[in-house]
Amino acid sequence: MFVLDSHCDTPSQLMRLRDLGVDNPRAHIDFPKLQKGGVDASFFALFNSNSLAPDAATRYTLEMISAVYDSLDQNRDKAALALSPAEALANKKKGLVSIFIGMENGAPIQKSLSLLRMFYRMGVRYVTLTHNGDNEICDSAAQGKRWNGLSPFGKEVLAEMNRLGMIIDIAHCSDKTFYDCIKYSKAPIVSTHSCCRALAHHRRNFTDDMLKTIGENDGVIQINFFPAFLSDKFNEYLDKSGIGDRADAIEDEFIKDPGNPEKIAAWNRVQDELLALDRPSYKDVVDHIDYAVCLAGIDHVGIGSDFDGILVPPKGLENVSKIQVVFEEMRRRGYTEKDIEKVAGGNFLRVFRKVITVSKELIR
Repeated sequence: MFVLDSHCDTPSQLMRLRDLGVDNPRAHIDFPKLQKGGVDASFFALFNSNSLAPDAATRYTLEMISAVYDSLDQNRDKAALALSPAEALANKKKGLVSIFIGMENGAPIQKSLSLLRMFYRMGVRYVTLTHNGDNEICDSAAQGKRWNGLSPFGKEVLAEMNRLGMIIDIAHCSDKTFYDCIKYSKAPIVSTHSCCRALAHHRRNFTDDMLKTIGENDGVIQINFFPAFLSDKFNEYLDKSGIGDRADAIEDEFIKDPGNPEKIAAWNRVQDELLALDRPSYKDVVDHIDYAVCLAGIDHVGIGSDFDGILVPPKGLENVSKIQVVFEEMRRRGYTEKDIEKVAGGNFLRVFRKVITVSKELIR
């Protein structure tokens, strides 16, 4: 079984001085945990906030991608960069975890297809078109008011991503942007970290029709582990209690000065407070897998944890070393090994290969 997690915000943690070569007690992701969890490949997402000015977003993304390369150089016995499914399979045979690179928020390309191509040359293999704000490419789920879906430039971006063989990721996009991407992309699209809106009404989650549509168009939805996307009750609690906002503020201070012992201690305390909450569990993750499979089909569902980018993980799934509990729960619910292999990583790899095939057809 090839296990692939399509979305982790670990590059942000590198900027906070995390050493991925050691087992960090509080980390969601590091190389020892990936190995212990039997994870064969992880997409490290270069997250940049919509609050950053264009040049600042580009610079910060370059700093993160440099940090990823540095970390891989320092841990050549544990992990290696992968640029394609074939390279990831080859790394697995060598006993290495494959690290793919994605970009979360297309803002760093500014309005330049040349910059898009340069990031592809640097190893970026998917772009999450936006984050929590409308940008030059498209509308986001958080706002959704600027373009009524894709912008004119956004349509050019999709065409160029198809030509390059970059995966189009619509996590964080508005519903209208989703349908525009279905309409204009010549290759299947993905959501690297979303859940099902029928089970949790978060704006980032997929409606029933979106689930059916992504299946009909040979794409894949990768189920997110964030409790707020898994459970309305938990999301309402975060909103009403104020703990989510307080945790965000404390984390922001830690980000500004990641070597400061006081900032580290404050962040650790609020993490402990969050872990003490009554959270959804890994069984809720499988509930969303079940629901997505029913509507999209078994060939169109995977896992995208959002580890290192979420305030708190589910119960029983506190870090990536425990990811096998998801597959064990699927077995208990009657999934076949073939079905589990598809959800664990096979479906995403199939879409990835299709994106590459479409690229080759377009540049003939």
